[in-house]
Amino acid sequence: MPEQNTHDIFVIGGGINGCGIARDAVGRGYSVALAEMNDFASGTSSGATKLIHGGLRYLEHYEFRLVRESLMEREVLWAMAPHIIWPMRFVLPFHKGGIRPAWLIRLGLFLYDHIGGRKLLPATRTLDMRRDPAAKPLKALFTKAFEYSDGWVDDARMVVLNARDAANRGATIMSRSRVTSARRENGLWKIDVQDKATGTMQSFRARMLINAAGPWVDVVLSNTFGKNQVHNVRLVQGSHIVVKKKFDDPRAYFFQNPDGRIIFAIPYETDYTLIGTTDRDYTEDPKNIRITEEEINYLCDAASEYFAEPVTPDDIVWTYSGARPLFDDGATKAQEATRDYVLKVEGEPGEPPLLNVFGGKLTTYRRLGEHALEKIAESIGEKGAPWTAKSKLPGGDFPATGYEAEVAKLKSGFAFLSERHARRLVRLYGTLATALLGSATTTADLGRNFGSDLYEVEVQWLMAQEWARHADDILWRRTKLGLKLTPAEADGLEDYMRETIRNVA
Repeated sequence: MPEQNTHDIFVIGGGINGCGIARDAVGRGYSVALAEMNDFASGTSSGATKLIHGGLRYLEHYEFRLVRESLMEREVLWAMAPHIIWPMRFVLPFHKGGIRPAWLIRLGLFLYDHIGGRKLLPATRTLDMRRDPAAKPLKALFTKAFEYSDGWVDDARMVVLNARDAANRGATIMSRSRVTSARRENGLWKIDVQDKATGTMQSFRARMLINAAGPWVDVVLSNTFGKNQVHNVRLVQGSHIVVKKKFDDPRAYFFQNPDGRIIFAIPYETDYTLIGTTDRDYTEDPKNIRITEEEINYLCDAASEYFAEPVTPDDIVWTYSGARPLFDDGATKAQEATRDYVLKVEGEPGEPPLLNVFGGKLTTYRRLGEHALEKIAESIGEKGAPWTAKSKLPGGDFPATGYEAEVAKLKSGFAFLSERHARRLVRLYGTLATALLGSATTTADLGRNFGSDLYEVEVQWLMAQEWARHADDILWRRTKLGLKLTPAEADGLEDYMRETIRNVA
């Protein structure tokens, strides 16, 4: 079994927390390796509601530290990646006799506006729903609404860009690579990793091991380390439906349900509306998670309480689900379980340490990474200072408010691009869209068209730069063009990618 050089840190898990920790660590001078058993963001990190938000409803559960940290991160992350993160206004309709009194909502929004260091995001305001266009798709019973700011993120792209940047800085980043065992040996961790495509095994050594396996964090502790009766996380299923576009307004909606839960209705991929999420305990294997008929009916019914035109299962064009690995704090209801993260270091003095990562959310991944690096420094020695707050993710090296200017720049350099195509490329790749398009001067130069505006040049980029190996990697994680391509077109893409990989091998 070939053995690699010793690394300072080995990370298990290629979701947002694992990739964020790897990027922060290698940027401080640690040598880092990371193994993800499937594709990056193939689990929880692409199953979110895709918000960079403070968590307005977390205030009800007194999670003030988490909310403040989340609010402070909104503009930090927006500046880091203005191509995949952008501000969004949310409309919270209100009527007398609703689930929460107006004074409570106002208090929550006052805290939201003032405890998070908001600079660029606009403040909360009250809407007269007898005049505001936000009322148009809703039932007539709402005369007032509150409008506030949060952010939107392309979650799977945020993960892969962290992985890409970590690799650019020297980290060894492996997808579809399963850790089969990890054991302490001669003062180091010895980690065996199997390439799932070829079956070949590699052995790594590391001074410290990070278990950031998300929903599988307890499974890793049980199977890889041989620990029994492990129960640190509570899996909570969050499911979403994507329906044909329900409204033209660029704002999203925050709907309160009679059971105390909330859902969002969000403009999605230009032509659709995203509705979610559910909150229910999940006890099965996370790889099998799927939306249930009960959840579909719940989301349709909840949205129909607000929209004048009901939402029905026939409107659904896509669904997705994620298992959120919340730290098990003993809460009675799934929606009351803490969304905060917990970091625990294991190991006797003189033993190589293990850091387990429990919980977390997209918005706080960078701060979680900084806190993990504090634990790493305490355990194996400090290297470098915190640096990610002022950094840029690949393609994000333009001003936070500069998206439109980047689209104009790309259009001027590649005049053959349609407006829609140019906007999509900048949203996904930012300033790297120019490198992706290379020397193309006509549409024909982009190569084979796989459907919609997905061309060979983009597929080749995603395979070479972003570890894409299968059609699903591109259609549902690197992009969302799965919403546009037919099954036959998706099969054609899969065949092309398989043949490309065979030829390279």
